[in-house]
Amino acid sequence: MESNEAGLPIVFVHGMRVSGTMWRPVIQALGERHPIAAPDLPGHGTRRGEPFSMPGAVAAVVDVVDQLGGRALVVGLSLGGYVAVATAGAHPDRVLGLVAMGCTALPRGAFGAVYRGAGRLAAKHPEEFNRFSAFAFRRALPRHQADAMVAGGLSSEVVPSIVEAVWETNPLASLAAYPGPVWLVNGERDHFRRQERRFLHACRNGRLIIRPRCGHVSSLADTAAVARQVRDAAAVVTARTHGSAPQGSMR
Repeated sequence: MESNEAGLPIVFVHGMRVSGTMWRPVIQALGERHPIAAPDLPGHGTRRGEPFSMPGAVAAVVDVVDQLGGRALVVGLSLGGYVAVATAGAHPDRVLGLVAMGCTALPRGAFGAVYRGAGRLAAKHPEEFNRFSAFAFRRALPRHQADAMVAGGLSSEVVPSIVEAVWETNPLASLAAYPGPVWLVNGERDHFRRQERRFLHACRNGRLIIRPRCGHVSSLADTAAVARQVRDAAAVVTARTHGSAPQGSMR
C-alpha cells in the first residue's frame, strides 16, 4: 500500500486464483501520486485457504477503501471486475468511480456450464491447474507482468466456489444501483464481452472502451496503456468530486 494525499485513492481488485500482486506493474507505472491498495481476496494470496464468498470479497475491498480514507476509485479485472461491480452496487458511497475490466458476461447457460466444469477440474487437480495457469500467463504476457501474476501464488482449489458466487450475483442490478461513473473495458478478443451492451445499458453513467487486439488476460500486456486509462478515469472522478465538469475520459 502506498500513501500520498495529493491524489485520488485507488483500489485494485485481482482476478481468479491469482492475488493482488498481479497489479504491481500497473501500480508502479502510476507512480506515487495516488494512495493505492491491491488487497488479496478470500481464498487467494495471503488469504489462501479461506473460503471465498462474494460478500467476503466485497468486505475485503471495503476494508481497504476505509483504510485509504473512505472513498476510492475501484478497478477490477475478471473476478476482480465482478467484485468491484458488486462493491459499487452495495456501497455506492465508498466508490467514487468504477473501472470494470473483462467482466461483461453473465455466467449462465452453456457459458456458465463450461466454467463450472473447469472449476470442478481445477479443484480436483489444483497443482496441475496452477502449473498450467502459470504457463498460460507466461505465454500471454510480458515477463514482468507474468511474474506479477504468479508472485503471490496461485489458488486453483478455490475456483468452484468463485464460479458459484459469480453465478449467484446480479451485476446488472448492481450497475443499475450505482450512480457514479463506470468504465467498462474489454479486450477486442475477450470472451467475457458477451453481454457488454446489456451491461452498458444498465449503467446510469457508463461508457464502453474496447482495447484492440487484446484478449482477456493480454489486456494487461501494455502496462503503460492500462495505467494511462486508470489515470484518466481518476482525473475525471477527481473533477466530478470537486464539483467541476470532467475534462477528459478514458480512451
